[in-house]
Parts: sequence; structure tokens; C-alpha cells
Amino acid sequence: MELLTDRLSKTVMDAFEAAGFDKTLGTVKASNRPDLCEFQCSGAMSGAKLYKKNPMEIAEEVAGRLEGAGDISEITVAAPGFININISPELLCEYLNGMSADERLGFEKDASAVKTVIDYGGANVAKPLHVGHLRSAVIGESVKRILKYAGNDVVSDIHLGDWGLQMGLIIMQLKEDSPDLPYFDTEHTRAYPHEAPFTLEELERIYPKASARSKEDPEFLAQAQEATLKLQQGYEPYIEIWKHIMALSKADLKKNYDALNVSFDLWKGESDAQPFIPDMVDDLKSRGIAHESQGALVVDVTEDTDKKEIPPCIIQKSDGAALYATSDLATIIDRKQSLNPKRYVYVADKRQELHFTQVFRTAKKAGYADADTRLEFLGFGTMNGKDGKPFKTRAGGVMRLEYLIEDINAAVYDKIKEADKLSGQQARDAVKMIGLAALKYGDLSNQASKDYVFDVDRFTSFEGNTGPYILYTTVRIKSILEKSGIDTTGLKLNVSKSEKEKALFLKLSEYNSVIRTAYEELAPHRICQYVYEVSDIFNGFYHDTKILSETDEDKRNGWLALLELTKAVLLSCLDLLGIECPDKM
Repeated sequence: MELLTDRLSKTVMDAFEAAGFDKTLGTVKASNRPDLCEFQCSGAMSGAKLYKKNPMEIAEEVAGRLEGAGDISEITVAAPGFININISPELLCEYLNGMSADERLGFEKDASAVKTVIDYGGANVAKPLHVGHLRSAVIGESVKRILKYAGNDVVSDIHLGDWGLQMGLIIMQLKEDSPDLPYFDTEHTRAYPHEAPFTLEELERIYPKASARSKEDPEFLAQAQEATLKLQQGYEPYIEIWKHIMALSKADLKKNYDALNVSFDLWKGESDAQPFIPDMVDDLKSRGIAHESQGALVVDVTEDTDKKEIPPCIIQKSDGAALYATSDLATIIDRKQSLNPKRYVYVADKRQELHFTQVFRTAKKAGYADADTRLEFLGFGTMNGKDGKPFKTRAGGVMRLEYLIEDINAAVYDKIKEADKLSGQQARDAVKMIGLAALKYGDLSNQASKDYVFDVDRFTSFEGNTGPYILYTTVRIKSILEKSGIDTTGLKLNVSKSEKEKALFLKLSEYNSVIRTAYEELAPHRICQYVYEVSDIFNGFYHDTKILSETDEDKRNGWLALLELTKAVLLSCLDLLGIECPDKM
């Protein structure tokens, strides 16, 4: 379905051309001053430079040729050369009825959509998810949904951290705590136990203990590094310990990601890239792409256009151990062979930008990613407390993600009880959805690259630009439609009569443009801002309109059709954000 702005642009472009100017000057956009006009064209200012002519004269000449155009109800010119446009109410109504008749609300898939891998989550095994994992999970999930909605064949991969130093630390700490385990008996010849020699709770105590010790005991750290290398080289006893760690950790991680309504197609990790590393290293050496530097194997990735120095990408340490870059490059090889994507999107902390720049450039230089394959990094900022520092518990530690969800749910439950809206199981079911909406929307409503302050009281408020407010508006619409008792199938909107009704019409008409922008920019916050504006304008319209008591059947049915479209737009946007909506609140 053609965007409303594209349709208007064609009309204005024809007027520019008819007046003797370049037609591309006629691009129309939604006005950022709705108090002045609905749509706007600023092409006259650009034309003034091209044609050495006063922009007001150009604007007046073009506006004159637009008088009487069927799509336009009012055309005015404003200094220094804006062409202000109000569209015909009939066109607006026709456009919205077209949206209503389409299950995708008129949103067209990207004709150039491709096979895409999105890499997000990035949790380390043997550690519980904490608040630092929130942003990657919710941003990645939303971006995945947006990419799919636009028609891309998307494969999501959690890419677990399961092959690094933390494994060596756990192994050495386990060896010290339980030296009699068969994994540490060099003469053991029988099969190793099927059951893990530790519980998840014990595992979560082992790692912090080992990590703290490694910072104070250089000998222990060296032993852990050696154990990590032996694991990476396939030493069977350590591989068996690693399998136990993976089984316990994956089950716990899946439970926590399920609680966030976040899912992955692939549960691969750094270990899956390991088989590709030896051949990759040999290949980089044999083709002269990698060279030795201070005992390490590196690839130079600087480019002439760099404004600052980009250090070489280290492929292998002097002791032969692999690094994150080694694993990420080998993962690209694995993905190319098994999936052959034409686009990669990596969602991670923005402080990793240099790492991904090095990896992407090495992948292109070595041909592990084709010249036409897009490698993109979507970096996000930190979630901070009210003190402006990274979010911590009251005791100063890093909060587990499941505890944060519990705190959010408790705050939502208290507010529901105060309002005396729901009780019992119905309240508990709604709390999970509302709490998750508060948490996700609070994060996603911020531009990904920006840091933001996590505020439980603000995020759980049922007023203002929050997840609960959006859900409350959507549930309100559901309730009105249910109370009407009318089958709304086939009902059509009527031409808008009031200012607030037309404001809602205009905002709904922006849906396709907003989703397209969010897709092009990989920017869920664009959808958040839009869904809030829709909710706010709808509530203004609702308070001024007696829908269910309207005796004029045609008028009432037109409003019910408008409510159905508003609900569809809100639910579609919420789904793209990874947020579910309850039936009652």
C-alpha cells in the first residue's frame, strides 16, 4: 500500500515540474507543526539555491499549480518558503479504510529483503543473567521482529559465551574443591558420569569464587588459562565437565529468556566455531592476510579513510590460544557455510564497537563475508540507576535479572490492588504482562545507543509515556468494542468531522511510514514514540466522544471501525516491540 506521503509527493512533484523546476524538490513529509498544517514540503528552499530565485516566489508558483488538486483541501505558503498542505478528508478516510481491509495494515514487505542473521543475547554460561543482559535481549528481540515483519528471512542466534576463561576458572576451582572427581584422575579409563557433579546453585557459587581468586593469585590464573587452552584443544575430561556446565546453564537461561518473551532460533556458542579455527588460521597465514607481531598472529585492518587509528585484529595469542575475535570470525565462516546470509546484525554493548570493526574488516579482507554482504553493529548504552551510574543493587552488587523482574511485578501488583481493578489469579496473570511491558518499554523507548536511567516508579506508572499506559489504552479499546456487542467485521470509517477525530486519523495514517523508518534505522524507539502518540491522541478523542450512547447508527459504526483500526495499530506495534497485551486491566 502506497504511503500517504508518497502519494502526496507525486502530486507536488508534478506541480514543481509543471512550474519548470526539478520535480525531486516536491518531496512531502508529515508536518512537525500540526498546529499549522498536516503535511509540508520544503523543496522551495533547496530550489532557491539551484535556480537563484527567491524561495517564497518558487513556493507561491508551485502552490498556485496545486490549487484544486483533488488530494489537497488547503494549500498555503509560509516563510521562508514552506508549502503547507492539508489533505482532503475523503482521501484520508479512503486511506484508513484501505489499511483496515489489509491484515498487514497496508505495510509492504521490503522488495530487497534478504537472509539475515541477528546475533544478540550473548550470555555467558555458568553465570545467571543480570541486568546488564537486559538491553541486548529486548533490543535484539524487537529488531528481529521488525526485520521479519519487513519480509527478511531471519535467523536469531544467542551466541553463548561458553569457551572462554570462565571455563578454565570453574575447572580449576572444581579441581581444588573436589580433587577426587574422576575428571582429575589421569588414570581414569571408564565412562564419565552422566550426572553433573554440581547443581546450578553450586555452579553459580563456584565461578565468583574462582574469578575473585584469579585476581589475587597469579598462579591460579595461569592454571585456569592452561585449563582453558586444554579444553579448547579437546581434552576429554574437561570437555565432559564443560558438557555438564552447558546442560545446567542452558536450561536456566531458557527459563529466564522465556520470562522476557525472548526466543532464539539457534543456541550456538563460541564452542561451535572451534572446529573452524585451525583451518581459518592456516588460511589467513598462507594467503599472507595475517602476520606475526610480538609473537601473536594479527591482521592489519586500517583503512585510508580512518580518522583515528584502528589497531590490528589479533587472531591468536602467542601461546596459541584463541580470542573473541578468533571465535567471531570462525562463526562468520560457520554461518556462511550453513546459512549463507547476506546480512548480519550484531546487538551488543556499544563499547564493543572497535572489536566488531576489526572483525568485520578482517572478514571482508579474507573473503569470509562477500563484498555485497552487510555486516552491521547495533551498539547500546548502559542502564543506569538514579545516581547516573550503572544499575546496582542496594548492596552495591549487580542485580540478577529475575530479581529485577520480580521487583517490577511487585510494583505493578501494588498499583493494581490500589486501583481495585483485578484480584486473584486474574491480577497475577495481568501483572506478568504489565510488568514485562513496563520493563521492555522503559528500555526500548530510549534510543539504543543512549544510556538511560532505570526508574521503577516511572516505568510502572499507568500515566505518561510508559508500557502500562499503552496497555491500558489498548485494553480500554478492547473493552469498548466488547461492550458494543456489535460485529465490527466489514464496518468502515466515516469522513472525520471533529478536530480530535481527524488528529487520530492522521496519526494512524503514519503507521506505515513509522514502521518503515524503524526498519531502515533498526530503531524500536521510533515505534515506542509513535505508539505513545497514538494512545495519547486516542484518549483525547475518546474523552470527547460518546461512542456507545450514540443513537446515529452510521456515526457509531464509523467510530467502532476507527476503534478497530486503532486497536490493530497498537497491537501490531506492541508485537514488534515484543510486548503482549492482556484482555483486562
